Amino acid sequence: MIDLSHKTALVTGASRGIGRAAALALARAGARVLVHYAQAAPEADRVVGEIRAGGGEAHAVAMDLAAPDGPHALAARVGAIAGERLDILVANAGVAKAMSLEETTVADFDALFALNVRAPFFLVQQLLPMLADGSSVVLTGSLGARAYFPKLAAYGATKGAIHTLVTYLAAELGARGIRVNAVAPGVIETDMAQTPRSEAGRRFLLGMQALQRIGQPADVGDVIAFLASDASRWITGATLPVDGGSKL
Repeated sequence: MIDLSHKTALVTGASRGIGRAAALALARAGARVLVHYAQAAPEADRVVGEIRAGGGEAHAVAMDLAAPDGPHALAARVGAIAGERLDILVANAGVAKAMSLEETTVADFDALFALNVRAPFFLVQQLLPMLADGSSVVLTGSLGARAYFPKLAAYGATKGAIHTLVTYLAAELGARGIRVNAVAPGVIETDMAQTPRSEAGRRFLLGMQALQRIGQPADVGDVIAFLASDASRWITGATLPVDGGSKL
């Protein structure tokens, strides 16, 4: 059993998909959860309501993390709610856009890196005074960082940067006992994923996976809760594939 009682967690991009699943998994384990969202206020409120209905504590926090000062402002809001201590950070907020090399503009490229790479980097930086010794940071990577998918070069590059960032953050923060890891999901059935929506897409996914079903957000959320807990106390600097054995 994972026990996160008396822990406070921030999950970015928690209004839907993997972020929502992570917030619910952390709450089930006893954590107080700060549910970050950018624009989807009704969805974030539903996540908070679901956690509270189950007897947990949760708060919704809005911020545009793609803005240059977004991570700094979010850290200030988290401090106002949580006080001086944060035990778990799940930096999950991200965006994907399918486009060929020829179609990719500088604005497209910069937008992907702003949210997928710059935001988690500076959010960790700004939260360092609050992150307790022995706390856990979990970033969201992707199968797309190590395997080719058409029209996802720029997106895959952002996730490759996340996988590298895990190594550096784990090394730098290890002296404080802060563990830094990432999950690398395969294609998960979320609002952002288009492939599972068609029968042809589902056949393609099953053809590249060892496990013969479509991945669900809870499959990833439960692994995030594990990495946030003492059950993974001797794991840091790791990127865990959560992809059903995709592209082995």
